[in-house]
Amino acid sequence: MGLISKLFKQIRKSEPADNTTETAAQANLKLNSMKITGDNPITLPEEDTIGRTSFAQSFAKQILSLDVSKGSVVGVLGAWGLGKTSFINLARNELNQDNITVLDFNPWMFSGTEQLMQSFFSELSAQLRLKPGLNEIGEAIGTYGDLFIGMGWLPIVGPWIERGHKATEVISKVLQGRKEGVGAHRKKIEDVLTKLDKRIIVVIDDIDRLSTAEIRDIFKLVRLTANFPNILYIVAFDRIRVENALNEEGINGRDYLEKILQVAIDIPPIPYQILSTQILTAVDNAIQDIEKAGPFDKQIWPDIFVEIIRPLIRTMRDVRRYAVNIRGTVASLGCEVALTDVLALEAIRIFMPDVFKFLHSSIDALTTTDDHISGYSRNADKPLKAKIEKLIEVSGDNSNIVRDMICRLFPAARRHIENNSYGAEWKKEWLQERRVAHEDILRLYLEHYAGDHFKAFLHAEKAQLFMDNREIFDHYLRSLDVSEITDVITALEVYEDQYKSESVKPASIVLLNLLHTLPDNRANMFDYDVSTKVRRVVYRLIRSLKDPNLIESAVKSILPEITTLSAKFDLISMVGHIEGQGHKLISVEAAKQLEGTWAIEVKAVSDDILLKEPDLLRVLLRAKRYLTESGEQIVVSNTAELTLALLKSSQSEAMSQTIDSRTVRKETRLAWDALIELYGDEGILKNRIDQAKDSASLDDKEIIELADKYKNGWRPESF
Repeated sequence: MGLISKLFKQIRKSEPADNTTETAAQANLKLNSMKITGDNPITLPEEDTIGRTSFAQSFAKQILSLDVSKGSVVGVLGAWGLGKTSFINLARNELNQDNITVLDFNPWMFSGTEQLMQSFFSELSAQLRLKPGLNEIGEAIGTYGDLFIGMGWLPIVGPWIERGHKATEVISKVLQGRKEGVGAHRKKIEDVLTKLDKRIIVVIDDIDRLSTAEIRDIFKLVRLTANFPNILYIVAFDRIRVENALNEEGINGRDYLEKILQVAIDIPPIPYQILSTQILTAVDNAIQDIEKAGPFDKQIWPDIFVEIIRPLIRTMRDVRRYAVNIRGTVASLGCEVALTDVLALEAIRIFMPDVFKFLHSSIDALTTTDDHISGYSRNADKPLKAKIEKLIEVSGDNSNIVRDMICRLFPAARRHIENNSYGAEWKKEWLQERRVAHEDILRLYLEHYAGDHFKAFLHAEKAQLFMDNREIFDHYLRSLDVSEITDVITALEVYEDQYKSESVKPASIVLLNLLHTLPDNRANMFDYDVSTKVRRVVYRLIRSLKDPNLIESAVKSILPEITTLSAKFDLISMVGHIEGQGHKLISVEAAKQLEGTWAIEVKAVSDDILLKEPDLLRVLLRAKRYLTESGEQIVVSNTAELTLALLKSSQSEAMSQTIDSRTVRKETRLAWDALIELYGDEGILKNRIDQAKDSASLDDKEIIELADKYKNGWRPESF
């Protein structure tokens, strides 16, 4: 028995009581015998997983005991999908043992009154002709049917009639039969049938699939032949559907049926617990050989099953449809979507397609968290709430199921239907657990496509396994496309609660050495720049040590391994007490000591090393400020190369966007005041710019032109 079936006992604790007495057949259910099949009825007792065989055998014995000297009509009644055909097939096995002739007529294969009448008689006639000793009856019934239909049917009168030269013979028989009269032909058939030592059973199934007119026609045909001796009809249909179809002015459909049916049995609904077992077994069998299925949370599964899946599955036909569909979906999604969520949403997709249709357009309403702390507007909530209300409205009588779906699968949307809010902090958990509550996971389920954000998360999921090994972690990140690395590093925040102390040093070294090598791939003007994204992860790594002494020790061991002065200062400022930058993870004294050591290192390095610095202006300016406080000075070389490097380092892009436009405008600016502070005087700065012009290359043309504008008094409008 599979995992899902093993949880059945837990689920049953919350199911309604079922007072049905368990029969021997039910007690011996073959829980693992159900194969993943289509919507086909069963034919053999060993395929019966709901204990109907003994009931069908009893039914067969009942109809064999009927007096059919004047014919008989037996009804097998039940709603669509309850297993009427399977029930008749099980009874047929008992009938075959008594050498009973069983004929089949499926009216659903034909359309229109004329074709239905033609097919009814011709099919019965053809099947009887194939049975030993029944050729005479077959021919008589065929001729009898010819008397009630026009000549237009001749080309399809039956499969045993060849076209062409035999048409004249057929027409001749029809004309001769009409001269003799209907009564005479009935008498001939009755005489032949009376001599039979066995009865003929005609099964007419799928009547409830016909149009209203065709339902009336089929019962007229049955009534026309119902009192032939030794012929018994088994008619299977949904009582309500047929009664409504037979209702005519002055005629009650139910009364009409009662005059035709001598015996009627109703297929009972499957007991709640038995059908639940069948669903669970079918799910197990559907997915048991799929190597990669999504995470299965046994804690939430009982609620999802009882509140969402179970109410939507009412028949064994539903069970089969569900099992066939979930198999393909689970296999296609691999292990990237929680199995519990897939099973729930597949039930919605199959049995509530109108609701499912709106899921994609409701992704934001279902997954947007309640982030009022960060400025989330209540006004923005209104359209989201309207989408949730639309989902519930579309569900009609099943609104309770949709509400439960929202509560169990989409916690972020619960605030729209109850007083229960979830903030952005939950997104990490939902993403790790592959819950559709996270937008990326829901999109993956609905679109079967992994977006860039989710792909980055998948890489991060692997990368975090290597964070305790500097070499492997570094190699993995650098093996990615350079445009992906920043997003992957950002996604590492999801695993903050899983950081290990032994990962802090190697992972921080790798990330800080990558910090200034990555492109700035901000998605929009409100997105963090690449340095901020990387520093956020390093900060969380360092912070995970908690103890200030451990953090100080870790920082001191990390700094010598960092390749740039810029990244070193990022780490020092991160843990220290610099206003607006430091998180005060170490003592003031320790922070000052680290800053002093770093400033002295900056003062001592050669121009060649400084020219390689990615954030040169910030490095020199910060070192100057610290050394000035200590009574020391830092001298900035007057080489053209260093001047040009400082100008480029002072560049930034200011982005702006108007309310009524999606266009983001960018403007390049220089940190002019910072440059003046570094050189100590604006005149010195202007002089260095003039000196650098002579050595500037064509590649430096733009930065020199911009510096000239500043030198001549130009400033941005919002400066």
